[in-house]
Amino acid sequence: MSDLITVVLVAIYFLILVGIGIWASKKIHNMEDYVVAGRSLGFWVFTLLMIGSVCSGMSLLGVSGLGYKFAWPTIWEQIAVPLSIAFCIIFFGVKMYAIAKKSGYITVQDYLAHRFESNTTLRALSALSGIVVSMIYLAGQYTAVSIVLMWLFKIPHLWALLIGAAIVTIYTVIGGLYAVSWTTLIQGVILIAGVLIMAPFVIMAAGGFTHVNEVMASINPSNVDPWVVGGVFSPEYVVSFVLLLTIGLACAPHVINNVLAVKDIRYFKWAPIIAFVVYGIVMFLMKFSGFAGMSMVKEGLIVLPDVKNASDYIFVTGIEYALPSVVLWSILGVIILAAVMSTTDRLMLTIGTYFSWDIYKKILKPDAPDSQVVRVSQISVFAAAAITLLMAISPPDMLVWLIWAGIGIMFATFAVPLLAGLYWRGATREGAIAAMALGLISALFFGGLSYFKIQLIAMPMHFSFYAFVISLFAMIVVSMVTKKTSEKVLDETMTGWYIRK
Repeated sequence: MSDLITVVLVAIYFLILVGIGIWASKKIHNMEDYVVAGRSLGFWVFTLLMIGSVCSGMSLLGVSGLGYKFAWPTIWEQIAVPLSIAFCIIFFGVKMYAIAKKSGYITVQDYLAHRFESNTTLRALSALSGIVVSMIYLAGQYTAVSIVLMWLFKIPHLWALLIGAAIVTIYTVIGGLYAVSWTTLIQGVILIAGVLIMAPFVIMAAGGFTHVNEVMASINPSNVDPWVVGGVFSPEYVVSFVLLLTIGLACAPHVINNVLAVKDIRYFKWAPIIAFVVYGIVMFLMKFSGFAGMSMVKEGLIVLPDVKNASDYIFVTGIEYALPSVVLWSILGVIILAAVMSTTDRLMLTIGTYFSWDIYKKILKPDAPDSQVVRVSQISVFAAAAITLLMAISPPDMLVWLIWAGIGIMFATFAVPLLAGLYWRGATREGAIAAMALGLISALFFGGLSYFKIQLIAMPMHFSFYAFVISLFAMIVVSMVTKKTSEKVLDETMTGWYIRK
């Protein structure tokens, strides 16, 4: 499929992204410009940045692949993931934006350090945790980039990884959030239009929605149930699954930092609804495409490639059958690359920011000028790309497992300190440190047991739920027996049981 049209289309797409990075670099004068785009994001740029930060390789390849493997019991994902954007804006964004406007935060660590009066310990712990979970999540995005480029150009996995990483790294390094937000605007439009046009063709090629359901039921009656008692998607697992995706993605570092870059707090009124509806439609169409793929494989219409993560190829293979045109395949490749890169670049910028601002500037070298901090951030992005590429060389059986692992660690590490910090005046510095540290450690422990299938204990729910409970318990118990935060700080950080005064 590596014909001239494909090469030209993908090359033009990549050149546009790099061009935006060069244009954006001229708007950067200080660290605030680089990290939060000078707090200048308009309504549609912000809304599509939120969608793009959540919409990733999981949304096109992982979601359809999961639908192909487990059918209707996975449908809860289509509600929870779009809901995470609304949760982030409403429960984190409204209050944190108001505080940041007065205090000048450019990262969520700035808020945590202020709220819990811990400019060193908690800032360092939260920054390092953010870097770790973002790199795990980023490895999943690079895997998705590789799948698309391998499919388009028939090149080896390693070469596909290197090419995809090089392009994203270039425009992210030189343009910061200005580049990320404007490339995401373009990528978001491409993604939404592409899915709306192409997904229905896959479903129709499989015989239509009714026929697809009949075939899935003939394979296994539980395929058309909302959950499977005693199966992977049991009622208990579904509950933890919804919490994981809704709250875990909402407090993900690369998502929550977007709320600090918005131009006007009034955007928070309609952005949650629009983002939920638009992204929800995209997610449902991709899931139904996965269902169609199961039917097409069963009836011998398509054959998946003989690779470990074959299910992640279900959408692109379905498109090849439904739309047998090389030109359309090339356009599809650009659509999927747009979805993957819209999250990948945001993750890379987050990693660079946390190291340069929260560790280098705020802890190691407080007197460092902005120009030096920006340069450290750029170097950090390069380093993160290199390390993550090594992690992505051997992907898991399904892309979503790697994505969920990253989200799960985010959920266990950040949800309790953020929610308690914003809404419970009794939460203390020691409580936050204990909650974050134990949440991270227990998530890595339970995640390791789950990934390597070690049966030390029964875990009917997603591993992150157990780590979240440990984090919550640590926050409550430790806060109850340690010194309370000063009333002055609590008032400055608008802590209390309200969203907006």
